[in-house]
Amino acid sequence: MGGIFRIGRKGVLAVVGAAICCLAAVAGAQAAGAGADVLKVRLGGDLTETRIVIDLNRSATGKVAADGADDRRVVLNLPGVSVEGGLQGGGLGLVKAWVVDDGPGGARLRLDLAADATIKRRFLLPPADGVSNYRYVVDLAAKAPGPVQVAQTTGARFLSAPIKPIKAALPLKKVIVIDAGHGGKDPGARGAAGNEKDVTLAAARALKSQLEKTGRYKVVMTRDTDIYVDHGVRVQIARRADADLFISLHADSGSDASLRGASVYTLADRATGRSAKFVSKDDWFMQAGTHGDNGVSTILLDLTQRMTRNRSATFAEVLLNRVSDHQPLLRRSHREAGLAVLLAPDVPAVLLEMGFITNADDEAVLRDPSRRTRLMSGVADAIDDYFGQQTKLASR
Repeated sequence: MGGIFRIGRKGVLAVVGAAICCLAAVAGAQAAGAGADVLKVRLGGDLTETRIVIDLNRSATGKVAADGADDRRVVLNLPGVSVEGGLQGGGLGLVKAWVVDDGPGGARLRLDLAADATIKRRFLLPPADGVSNYRYVVDLAAKAPGPVQVAQTTGARFLSAPIKPIKAALPLKKVIVIDAGHGGKDPGARGAAGNEKDVTLAAARALKSQLEKTGRYKVVMTRDTDIYVDHGVRVQIARRADADLFISLHADSGSDASLRGASVYTLADRATGRSAKFVSKDDWFMQAGTHGDNGVSTILLDLTQRMTRNRSATFAEVLLNRVSDHQPLLRRSHREAGLAVLLAPDVPAVLLEMGFITNADDEAVLRDPSRRTRLMSGVADAIDDYFGQQTKLASR
């Protein structure tokens, strides 16, 4: 890895979700009965303004992860709120499609927008006027409605969207952050034919191309040119993108030229304390500790980190299984370490050592475009497998 500072759903979520619900009650939230907290999702309005109403069994606070300003995607996290499996539906007005699924520490609403729009307001309505449940309301407003949009605003209606389990591909794309290791002033390890930073960038571009061809993923690159990006910035890129998965690509090195094989790193438990530097007062688990009870925030952060580590470990095993079809593995192929790029407390992350750049056979695989593409196809297959497992669990 040539000098980088190295530093994880159904059963797990059930335990974490129960604990978070209890802690949220301590912080002042009110739970209402057993079962899932999300009752239904309703949409109303038109192409000028659209309202989304989430009917809930309990009180909730929301944290906006994406407001639609940049890429027609709205993401709202509802910490401590449970959702049974996954829910999805068609759109109305400014909303093309919606999904409610498991997010960091609770439910997550994701909206695929039909036009440029942003969140105008959001608020919680308590039970009142004959309505027995809570309602979390999100109002969207078009940025600049044109004449065509105005013509379509007549006859506005309100749609109650039926809840149904996810049984097919989600209408919203999963966000994958690909991190090409090293770059710029940091060349990484040196092979017989060049530097690590060049093969990691070539591999990242190949993986991005394959993922985008499926139409199922939105891909974010931490770098797409030969530049240096600080490790902390790479983590922040993943968090700001509300990433579903972070993959850092590297090539290993060793003093023994006969040593070869791929391996995967996930974050070691001993290193989770270092994630604190990426936590801000705006994170939902920190806001839960208001009213002077910072212990709640600490516990919620710990639960979030444990869930993230479990997801990371799950993906690591799937990844190794697929990579082994194209590249030999080290004897101890799944390792834990305190790698800096794996420190996001709420984004499942792995670092893939694609092989040893100091080994002639491994370097040949990494430098040959066709063999490198086949290796990245294994990574892409692993990503499909990983999210496919989640969808199957959600549909049970």
